[in-house]
Amino acid sequence: MTRDKIYYRRLNKTYYQDLERIHNLLIPKYKRVLEIGCGTGDLLASLKPSYGVGIELDSTTSQIASERHNYLHIFNLNAEEMLPENIGNPEPFDIIVINNTLNTIKDVHELLKKLTVYSHNRTRLVISFHNWLWQPLLKIAERFGQREPQPPESWLTPGDVRNLLDISGWEVLKEGNRCIIPRNLPLITSFANRWLSQLPIIENFGLTHWTVARLNYQQEQKSKISIVIPARNESGNIAAAIERMPNFQTNTEIIFVEGNSSDDTWQQIQKVCDEYQGPLSLKKYKQKGKGKADAVWLAFEKAEGEILIILDADLTVRPEDLPTFVSTLSRGNGEFINGCRLVYPRSTSAMPMLNTLANRFFAGMFSWLLRQRLKDTLCGTKVMWKKDYLQIKEGRKYFGDFDPFGDFDLLFGASKLNLKIVEVPIRYQQRTYGSSNISHVKEGFVLLRMCLVAAKKLRFIP
Repeated sequence: MTRDKIYYRRLNKTYYQDLERIHNLLIPKYKRVLEIGCGTGDLLASLKPSYGVGIELDSTTSQIASERHNYLHIFNLNAEEMLPENIGNPEPFDIIVINNTLNTIKDVHELLKKLTVYSHNRTRLVISFHNWLWQPLLKIAERFGQREPQPPESWLTPGDVRNLLDISGWEVLKEGNRCIIPRNLPLITSFANRWLSQLPIIENFGLTHWTVARLNYQQEQKSKISIVIPARNESGNIAAAIERMPNFQTNTEIIFVEGNSSDDTWQQIQKVCDEYQGPLSLKKYKQKGKGKADAVWLAFEKAEGEILIILDADLTVRPEDLPTFVSTLSRGNGEFINGCRLVYPRSTSAMPMLNTLANRFFAGMFSWLLRQRLKDTLCGTKVMWKKDYLQIKEGRKYFGDFDPFGDFDLLFGASKLNLKIVEVPIRYQQRTYGSSNISHVKEGFVLLRMCLVAAKKLRFIP
């Protein structure tokens, strides 16, 4: 039987390679990974887990998996009857994978509930299954010996799986389809599966449907806060930023980073920091490099808080609105909080019509690229956990370090980590001092370039 499994895996090599590609995009390396229905263990091994556990119902297959990948912990068990003590009472897993197994489970709801025992509040559940539209073709392939014979299957739609996750304590973060040609046709297959399979409408016909979910119950956390204020030519806003800063009822530090100003911004920062007497902890640094991103990364390295906040020194986003961002993060309603300026009314002097149209264009583009809804990608106010930022920093080489603003760098990284990105509507204000440091046309082309990078790295993966 196992020889048959290996035979069918070789016969359908193109399909299995595509499965590994999408899982390697969705799952960071060196995590604690549990795979339900691991087969011969090849997919689990490809993820390079720091600690990998595979559950396989067939005894012969589980034996072969152990021999092929002796550093993995393979258990011959029925996943529906699995107990922690059966797999050595491990600590909760970072990632749980269910690949092409859900449709043969007798009670999917009970399995999904059971998996919460093996999870912590940051665990990601990655499920992949066959698109139900392919059922007739797959059954024909099975009859003619081109697909491994299957036990009775439940042909689940994405809607079925979303509903089962919802009633079992899980929340869908993002989902998609891959692979429209599962056999190798020279030149055609690679082009179709990489490029065509990700286009609107065509994507719905992909053989593999995948879903990423997290536990929908999160415990509120009280944490120290670091608010980063990058400032270039913002002398008139420095004192107001501190005067208007709300009380977060927790330890809070403000980190100013001055970036090569032509006015007396640095002198104002020094004055405010020296004269301040209050509950906030104030820090100040001069930026050595250029660009907002460089200033923010410097401050993030110096930050002592568990929560990181970016607040632009122009104060077009009100400091008074920041507690809403913090509470959204602390309660687990989101894991990466982005400001949204496009909900409430705003004056054309605060955001001219051309800027509004550009913002809406990039929002639509990024919603498609990241597979999570975004209405305003260019709002400078963003809030996240520092531990997540450190992982984003580690993965920065995947996209390249060329974002002068930092906004897209963080959004790309958050999406790659499968963080839940949510937006907090804010009332966007007209600046009261100075003028914008942004060159809209020049930097618009930079944004387009970053969209192309994201498309290549997050959508059209080779």
